[in-house]
Amino acid sequence: MLELSMHILDIVENSTRAGAGLVKIKITEDPDRDSLSIEIDDDGAGMDDGTLRGALDPFFTTKQVRRVGLGLPMLQQAARQADGHLEIVSKPGDGTRVKAQFRYGHIDRQPLGDIAGTMVSLITSNPDVDFVYRHENRGRVYALDTRDIKKEIGDVPVDHPEIIKLIREDIEKGLKEIGTKKS
Repeated sequence: MLELSMHILDIVENSTRAGAGLVKIKITEDPDRDSLSIEIDDDGAGMDDGTLRGALDPFFTTKQVRRVGLGLPMLQQAARQADGHLEIVSKPGDGTRVKAQFRYGHIDRQPLGDIAGTMVSLITSNPDVDFVYRHENRGRVYALDTRDIKKEIGDVPVDHPEIIKLIREDIEKGLKEIGTKKS
């Protein structure tokens, strides 16, 4: 994975496979403090201690189709390459929180990538899951909550093409307003 947005997509897909009904994605950019953090918090099934210990082993997976689990190990590697680290907190029945920290200006930090596209993809492929996306850049905040969108649109499905188009446009406009680039 060459962009952090692809790591987010992969980790959130793990959340939805674990039965999450709510996934919170928080990105905090602070170039002045040379810091970038990505936090994904879900209310899915969570992991027991054994699964949690194996989560960072690329040859460990709970999936039946693919016998390797590269998502978390690759995110951990990306964080370490940028003088950062990865934390995972999980308990059965309490969901999982994954937090990756990066040195913002590190030459080996992967670019953030197409966050709007990632969010649109997640919402489109998981219309029954609620997403809270919060992006902060130098104290300026953009936030999107699909629960609010669903209330506004009533009977129209959140994955309707016109709604998805509006969501993409809103995210792109919001990120521009807070000064975030595809960096």
